[in-house]
Amino acid sequence: MDVQFSPDVQDRLEQMARESGRRSTELVEDAVLGYFDELARTRETLDRRYDDLESGRAKPIDRSEERRVGKE
Repeated sequence: MDVQFSPDVQDRLEQMARESGRRSTELVEDAVLGYFDELARTRETLDRRYDDLESGRAKPIDRSEERRVGKE
């Protein structure tokens, strides 16, 4: 797979590779894997919260309560 970056991003990637002593492809791979991990954690959190709402373990906050809490 080929990925094209803007010149600015490419420059920053190459600089980070030089500074870290790692190949730029390794840095990109690590970044993508980290992004996927974060997406998976977010999905799990959202699924748990949805399950809590569906089961009644958690109650949604209505708009009037949301506004009141935000002003405290």
